[in-house]
Amino acid sequence: MHERADDPFFTETRNGVIMARSVPVASYRLGLSGVCDVVEFTASPDGVKLPNRDGLYLATPVEYKHGKPMEKPADKAQLCAQAICLEEMLSVAIPSGYLYYGETRHRVAVELTAELRELVRSMSEEMHAYFQRGYTPRVKTSKACRSCSLADICLPELQEKVIPASKYIKQQVENA
Repeated sequence: MHERADDPFFTETRNGVIMARSVPVASYRLGLSGVCDVVEFTASPDGVKLPNRDGLYLATPVEYKHGKPMEKPADKAQLCAQAICLEEMLSVAIPSGYLYYGETRHRVAVELTAELRELVRSMSEEMHAYFQRGYTPRVKTSKACRSCSLADICLPELQEKVIPASKYIKQQVENA
């Protein structure tokens, strides 16, 4: 599913929409960086100038997901973070984006509300606070861990077996 989305050299135009793939983005304000699967550029008077193109274009991020839509806000928050990065980089407002779900083969429009933007801001602050402390929060392992890009860092299967030092010492004293 991600083959074309992950190719940064594959850009196409369909019905006047320019689709850039694997677009690196960053927000210095939030201390975030990443890569958008796809950014669609549509002609708009509220848009930005693109190199070697006439007119102005509005950027809309599109995030590809393997599964089906979830009730949890993680997918929407990731999309919103990408939009915030694009807004900072392009000095333009981005009101919405899309989540494309491979299982349903359908894309869902997502309004990038003030509440969603606040969630991204607070999550980014929390992430930076964890980093400053050198702390990795524990996770509840699930089948999603198998396809997570952070599995090698998080090591969820090892976290399940970790016991607090006080419990380990108590066990050793009792078994001696």
